[in-house]
Amino acid sequence: MRSIELVLDASSDSLIRADWTRLAAAGVPSQAGHTSPSNSPHITLAAGPDLTVQYLTVQDPTVPDNADDLWQGLPLALEFSGIQVFTSGAGKYVLARSVVVTAALLDLHRALHERVAGALPLTMPDAWTPHVTLARRVPGHLLGTALDLLELRGEGQCTAARHWDSTTRTITSLGPFGQELPRVPG
Repeated sequence: MRSIELVLDASSDSLIRADWTRLAAAGVPSQAGHTSPSNSPHITLAAGPDLTVQYLTVQDPTVPDNADDLWQGLPLALEFSGIQVFTSGAGKYVLARSVVVTAALLDLHRALHERVAGALPLTMPDAWTPHVTLARRVPGHLLGTALDLLELRGEGQCTAARHWDSTTRTITSLGPFGQELPRVPG
């Protein structure tokens, strides 16, 4: 699987990691249990096993200005508005923080999809639900407990974009040019 993701600023990252920790402490499966260095809070813009990612990053500042215009809107204001529950099959659920949809976020998402191919339908414009995943495979009987533990609001910024390739287990910074990706605490 490949994905293109927006990375959160330090305060938003900490807010989400605090949710992960509270869930785990209460015995609810959470992203805290996924200890890979690549696991960090993010918003997935596009994903798919055959996702193409050409021309999404600038490796050299002498490249024409329009080559990196996709990421020029970063940092992008971010606001959380509640919790989403997605079905995950066999009585299991995914919990996520809802992200308020803004014109800037939709414009970035649509512009990205004009430059990629192979994205799964659920990440395409007009089908995409922006969110930050908190927990996967949550049993139905733990949903009430989980919802009682989570903060419902928050705000921050998306500061960078990255490409994740699960086959090679690599993360590549996409932009903006010169932007460092946050390091995983540890």
